[in-house]
Amino acid sequence: MDPSKIREKFGRFRILVVGRANAGKTTILQRVCNTRDNPEIYNSAGKKIDLMGSRGRGLHDIDDEMVFRSQPGFVFHDSRGFEAGGQSEFDKVQAFIADRSKETKIANRLHVIWFCIPMDEARRSFTAGEEKFFSECDTASKVPVIVLFTKFDALYDAAYTQLKMEGKSRKDAATLAPKHAEESFANGPQLKFLNDVRKPPPCHVCLSNMNQDDADCGALIEQTAATLDDEVLKRLFVTTQQTNLEVCMRRAVER
Repeated sequence: MDPSKIREKFGRFRILVVGRANAGKTTILQRVCNTRDNPEIYNSAGKKIDLMGSRGRGLHDIDDEMVFRSQPGFVFHDSRGFEAGGQSEFDKVQAFIADRSKETKIANRLHVIWFCIPMDEARRSFTAGEEKFFSECDTASKVPVIVLFTKFDALYDAAYTQLKMEGKSRKDAATLAPKHAEESFANGPQLKFLNDVRKPPPCHVCLSNMNQDDADCGALIEQTAATLDDEVLKRLFVTTQQTNLEVCMRRAVER
């Protein structure tokens, strides 16, 4: 089926982005949608929301839709994560996932969850609320969850320091640091926790340097497509992303 007909028939691809403050969520969405602009926000009735109003004061509503002009084929929902505490926020996220997974129209369903865990904090581990989500919130049979370890390049500094202590030159330490960080992370507590929960998420992605214009989101796109069992959803996601790539290519040629 022609990509435009797929989008016309099935609508937009819907993603819930979960993560604590400063997890780099907006930056990642900007890279995926190839823009530096902020998203436009619409409430559940389709009315545009004043960014200087509710959002400017730090208020969040998980039902609000975030749409980037550069890529209207994606609809994002934002959860502030669980560090603010509470059972209340956990219940909101759980209810949102349950309700959206039951929608009869494909366009209204929640299709995938991107759960962001920042790696630039001293703890570099899950908060109690995040542990609760992965331990208790059954999304395996409803909506696939992809764990995004954001700001992964923060681990490179620690790896560089360790390599220097082992006698490596500055140049060699800088070259080897990314691979060393990835190898250490592969055997670290974060993945061990995820693998030990009752229903582990299907995959994870490590994202580095997302603040750069040429940041690579390829792994995130590939893993998202791979987690979609429904062929219709997979086609919808792929065609939406293809449209974005075509726009990017046209812009590059025009420049």
